[in-house]
Amino acid sequence: MDRKAVRRAWDEVAETYAARRDPDGSDAALIDDLLDSLSDDPRGADGDPLVLDVGCGDGARTLANLPPESVGLDVSRRGLDLAAETVPDARLVHGEMSALPFAAGRFDAIAAYHVVFHVERERHPDVYDEFARVLRPGGRLLATLPSGRFETVRRNWMGGEMFFSAPGRERTLDQLRAAGFADVETRTATDPLGSSTEFAFARLAGEPDEGVTESGATDP
Repeated sequence: MDRKAVRRAWDEVAETYAARRDPDGSDAALIDDLLDSLSDDPRGADGDPLVLDVGCGDGARTLANLPPESVGLDVSRRGLDLAAETVPDARLVHGEMSALPFAAGRFDAIAAYHVVFHVERERHPDVYDEFARVLRPGGRLLATLPSGRFETVRRNWMGGEMFFSAPGRERTLDQLRAAGFADVETRTATDPLGSSTEFAFARLAGEPDEGVTESGATDP
């Protein structure tokens, strides 16, 4: 699917997806760990950190758990309409993650839940480069890791059809390191529809080739 088709697909399924997914769960709890990592960072700004929620959708799962004035970005205008109702204090922006409409070094952290695999896998390095560009030095990333290598259009997904594409788990970790992310730690948590999903915590640093730490499932 091309970018316009993906945008239309999300507009069509946004309400169904919002209604079917659970706003709670252990992947929502990972937001607390992300914010805790920022509170321990002496390079962070005073006051609440500025966090970008990429692919925020209706906002219930992630954006609602972020500090006030956090920014939600989504390709779906219908999703942003729903987010405006769910998180009225958030700043909402319509745009694509492969060309983020923000200045360099603007954010303290990025949350990217279940979103990068809706972009063609050939463009994933561009997405991670954009994440690195808009984060300040030492900024943090919390993102879903794909479980395998795939590219498909799922028919009758949430009553519509949706594009999914990923280069695989290890390739994704390599791409994160190549974009400048270090101290990568992986966690397993439940996703919005009740399945287990792996996530990556990472810190933006000058040297991308630092290690990966595996850990067990996150408690709800």
